[in-house]
Amino acid sequence: MTTTANRFAPGTFTPRPRAASLPAILAAQSRMELLLLLRNGEQLLLTMFIPITLLIGLCLLPVDTGLGESTAERADTFVPAIMTVAIMSTAFTGQAIALGFDRRYGALKRLGATPIPRWGIIAGKSVAVTIVVALQALIIGGIGVALGWRPSLLGLVLGVVIMAIGTVTFSALGLLLGGTLKAEVVLALANLLWFALVGFGSLVVMADRVGSVAHWVARCVPSGALTEALGQATHGSVDVFGICVLVAWAAVAGVLAMRWFRFE
Repeated sequence: MTTTANRFAPGTFTPRPRAASLPAILAAQSRMELLLLLRNGEQLLLTMFIPITLLIGLCLLPVDTGLGESTAERADTFVPAIMTVAIMSTAFTGQAIALGFDRRYGALKRLGATPIPRWGIIAGKSVAVTIVVALQALIIGGIGVALGWRPSLLGLVLGVVIMAIGTVTFSALGLLLGGTLKAEVVLALANLLWFALVGFGSLVVMADRVGSVAHWVARCVPSGALTEALGQATHGSVDVFGICVLVAWAAVAGVLAMRWFRFE
């Protein structure tokens, strides 16, 4: 009785018919997600054009914001706030909407038939979001420097750490929203929440003009916590309360996303 183990001589099939290695799969998935993000005009509007326009407008337009007379003083205030808007746009709103429609059109379900594990799909999206946030930081930071923003070296290091925590927090929230609700609901809710989060962040920026109760409520919201933590970080100090708020939101959203996330 013959066996099929040696039916074909070594080298008969070139290349060998097998799945790619896990690192290669993750790299390919991350590259695909990144290209999808960068090729989407709506995503670029949300992640790049709006934050950059806000930063330049708030720093250069002759509008009395009460947050600095010179362009450099305004940049010192608004660069951390606009960076928060950029992180929210990419990690939360953009990711939630894209994920919701990927589920609607069956893209995630089809990816589930490939060798990539389920966690690898999420990892690919997270890597793409991280790269886009890094690009945003470089662009917004470069524009801020051109406008007179001069953070210390320690402030930059602390800022990078806070941005990483904020990205994780808003990514978890985006995965929770986009991975549980219908695409149309995600589209409406993600945009509404984006405006609400920007509003809470502005309460932190305008702390001198709002009551202490409103200020502290805003600081308990992820956008307010990230805005305050980034603002303090660029001045070389650590906002322990803001970091704790971000970590708490990330933990809760992450646990709920793992429990309720659906691929179809």
